[in-house]
Amino acid sequence: MTINKNQEGSVLHIALEGRLDTTTAPTLEEELQGSIEGVTELDFDFSDLEYISSAGLRVLLSAQKIMNKQGKMQIRNVNSDIMDVFEITGFTDILTIEK
Repeated sequence: MTINKNQEGSVLHIALEGRLDTTTAPTLEEELQGSIEGVTELDFDFSDLEYISSAGLRVLLSAQKIMNKQGKMQIRNVNSDIMDVFEITGFTDILTIEK
């Protein structure tokens, strides 16, 4: 997985490429822990994300809990396979997902 990060003031944009799974989720979690302080808007771009596992969902849930306290989080450009995972797991009720 590749993480492309761009911060503009208190807005953090993160574009993910590849697979967010058991192997790569700790990398994203570490990246977020080092970047999320002072961020009021966290914007994920999933245009090039091919797959997400339960480990990836856990990282997103953790980020959402933090952002609930300090701002907002949204996920954009989700493909149909990942949207299916979000719908089956009920994450569509937890996350802000722009289609």
